[in-house]
Amino acid sequence: MKTDVEELTPTRVKLTVEVPFDELKPNLDKAYKEISQQVRIKGFRPGKVPAPLIDKYVGRGAVLQEAVNDALPELYGRAVEETEIFVLGQPEVEVTELDDGNQFAFTAEVDIRPKFEIPDYDGLEVTVDDAEVGDEQIEEALGNLRERFASLTAANRPIEEGDFATIDLAATIDGEEIEDASTTGYSYEVGSESAIEGLDAALLGLSAEESKTFTSTLVGGERAGEEAEITVTAQSVKVKNLPEPDDDFAQMASEFDTIDELREDVRTRLARQVRLQQISDARDKALEALLERVDIPLPDKVVTEEIQRREQQLDQQLQMAGMTRADYLKDEEKSEEDFETEIAEAARLAVKGGFLLDQLAVQEELEVQNEELSEYVVSQAMQMGVQPQQLAQYLTENDQLPAIVSEVLRSKSLNLLVEHVTVKDESGNEIDVEAVRRELSGDTGETVQAAESETAEAAEGDDDAETGATGTDATGTEAAEAEAPAAEAADTPEDEKEEKKDA
Repeated sequence: MKTDVEELTPTRVKLTVEVPFDELKPNLDKAYKEISQQVRIKGFRPGKVPAPLIDKYVGRGAVLQEAVNDALPELYGRAVEETEIFVLGQPEVEVTELDDGNQFAFTAEVDIRPKFEIPDYDGLEVTVDDAEVGDEQIEEALGNLRERFASLTAANRPIEEGDFATIDLAATIDGEEIEDASTTGYSYEVGSESAIEGLDAALLGLSAEESKTFTSTLVGGERAGEEAEITVTAQSVKVKNLPEPDDDFAQMASEFDTIDELREDVRTRLARQVRLQQISDARDKALEALLERVDIPLPDKVVTEEIQRREQQLDQQLQMAGMTRADYLKDEEKSEEDFETEIAEAARLAVKGGFLLDQLAVQEELEVQNEELSEYVVSQAMQMGVQPQQLAQYLTENDQLPAIVSEVLRSKSLNLLVEHVTVKDESGNEIDVEAVRRELSGDTGETVQAAESETAEAAEGDDDAETGATGTDATGTEAAEAEAPAAEAADTPEDEKEEKKDA
């Protein structure tokens, strides 16, 4: 077999492959056998029809076509291996010659990973935020925990901002009631601006059993986008009561006996999160700094696929949140054109970064060990809330292991890059990233890779929306929910939100 490579662009090549006809013999034999199973010729059992009769009644051309289709994947793979190119995606194949008994030839156009040299990255310097945890952050975290243990009590007064109101909504257009825009027993936090425009203003000052009508644009249902008359009726008014930040609260919400112990634990956990964020930022900024030093040609098809992946991911997240693309753009104050530009830029940067990390892995001869692969699967399974064996089985059955290997390899490349970069905080203190990683791993008994991933997901939620994450609350107090009283008479805001979902 002879293979020639023609470079069409820096990211696309054309392979011209010539194959002696003798090499197709196994494929021809297989084709005859399979066709023999399918044809019915008097005097011959299925599978026993001689080749000359198949040529006569079915046609030699059909046999050749079957053999060529069977041979092409293997021949293409051999051509790629012999030419030592790194292909991306599926090729466009064209049979250019099929001379029965003499020669077979085909061409294959395919995108390839671009060739480029990685510039020297020793001496790169990046700056990350100081690892400071202020009293305001601690109080905010405690406040979030108090919110989780808040209770609701009935209030015999007009509605004020921050109250939870149980309401009925009725919408009409030209006197016709719109059923899918009407509801009863809807629990709503006044001032959250999480429902239709104008609802918050209409509710303020209403007492139980009072109603008010206002005009607004429907955001969902068959009449979405149309203006309707909305009548809101307040059924009840409830006030949110936060528990006092005292020792009793600490015992209720955590494993600690005093509020001072809980506050110190919050400080420790926040400090760990901040240091993890420093590592995550150092990785991102090191990659950004190196990317600025190298020009990498990008295959249009690969960039387009990345754009489509990010848009699909956003649409799925918006659908889960009950929002449309238009809602999202309005909230972000972006035009469709601005959004598409940002998505394209983010996609190109992501593809470029992937190529750079892949090349760095090749240059530094990095490899993925079985234990590293297992560690990655375990950390991902923990974040997804599934058993590692279950995730591993899914990845294997769906041929996802090569992608996971690539992901781990890129992570190793990024770790190597950070080891050669000088990382300082804004105060000018140099940070030994590897020492911090070892310290945090030793302190927690978990992999820093998993913790970094969790921190990065929490920090990059906005990027993912343009491009969802699991995590704990700001305190990380895992026993809080388990130790919460199970039989309190008062409703909680969470109960109200569940009622809202049911409605």
